[in-house]
Amino acid sequence: MHPLGVCESDRVGSGTRIWAFAHVLPGAVVGEDCNICDGAYVEFGVRIGDRVTVKNQVMLFEGVTIEDDVFLGPGVMFTNDMNPRAFVKKHGPELDATVVRRGATLGAGVVVVCGTTIGAYAFVGAGAVVTRDVPAQAFVVGNPARAIGHACRCGRRLPPDLRCACGLAWQLGDTGLVPTGGLG
Repeated sequence: MHPLGVCESDRVGSGTRIWAFAHVLPGAVVGEDCNICDGAYVEFGVRIGDRVTVKNQVMLFEGVTIEDDVFLGPGVMFTNDMNPRAFVKKHGPELDATVVRRGATLGAGVVVVCGTTIGAYAFVGAGAVVTRDVPAQAFVVGNPARAIGHACRCGRRLPPDLRCACGLAWQLGDTGLVPTGGLG
């Protein structure tokens, strides 16, 4: 831990790094081998999985769950209350939970409105405002965020034939993208 970082949680996994001016509150859970960068804020009740990157100035508030292998770009902001009032204090189940599934990427400056789920390996482009659920492996951009394609597990946007430059090929199934193997 950087000497200018603050970690008040006793539930931080081994190998996790907390950088300058980052603040992890008591009651937050952070997995192993995470990188919590400068100025990040992790509130009570936040759950972060293993191998997560939380870049500079990311704000994670109670009710947010981040699964394993997620990338949160600089300045990503999560909300947790659809009807906030300074004089109405809410906690736990009174807040609107948000989940970011395994392997998802949220680009710089993304805003995630509470009560949404971002699917596994989805890619949310920089500056997008997520106001509804994002399907697994969707590639979304804009305000409000809208799907403009699909993302490969490697992070690249898939071309129309769903064959990625990394060698993986996909097809659309009933529940989303299904791997069909390499390009062989």
